[in-house]
Amino acid sequence: MAKQDKNQGAKGKGDKGGKGGKGGKGGKGAKAASAEPQGYEPGYAARLSKRYTDVAAPALQEKFKYPNRMMVPRLEKIVLNMGLGEAVANPKIVDSAVEDLRAISGQAPTVRRARKSIASFKLREGVAIGAKVTLRRNRMWEFADRFLNIALPRVRDFKGVSPKGFDGNGNCTVGVKEQIIFPEIDYDKVDAIRGMNICFVTSAPTDEEGRELLRQLGMPFRGLPIER
Repeated sequence: MAKQDKNQGAKGKGDKGGKGGKGGKGGKGAKAASAEPQGYEPGYAARLSKRYTDVAAPALQEKFKYPNRMMVPRLEKIVLNMGLGEAVANPKIVDSAVEDLRAISGQAPTVRRARKSIASFKLREGVAIGAKVTLRRNRMWEFADRFLNIALPRVRDFKGVSPKGFDGNGNCTVGVKEQIIFPEIDYDKVDAIRGMNICFVTSAPTDEEGRELLRQLGMPFRGLPIER
């Protein structure tokens, strides 16, 4: 009888362990399902993402003769960075800058702080001097779509993006002098005009390939034909 009880106890523990294993798998599935930003339905693809798949990627593969489709460069992320040097004297500026970035990107920015003290700039370590937000997946594609087709045409005396704004590794940085070019910003509520840097990070190994990728997506480079 004692042996039988022990065996039954072992079976009971095994059943619990099995349930725990199933629960663990369910947890992983829930985590994977939540990887997509909130507000998007499963399977949703942004308009510019479809353009990359249907138009840009085949054009790049044909031009650079990639033997494998996985070698075609792609847009990995977009980083918006707003420097706030004047926040050293007026810390309230950080709050309004964060709200501007939140409205433009649709995502909560992070506040960047000084890593060390610099006496000549009256800067102390830990003081907020900037705001940054990184966009990926659908939010990245939708921001790129709004930036290329709505915001850039609203720039005064716009003559195109400089084709030299690359870092040697296929990544392009575009400087914006006024945040009011974005339609999400209410001009009547703006306390000051601020600029920002927008970095398009790609998987392209060279600037030429990165430039062609962004051109195929609709980036209006100065002196180069625009793809529509």
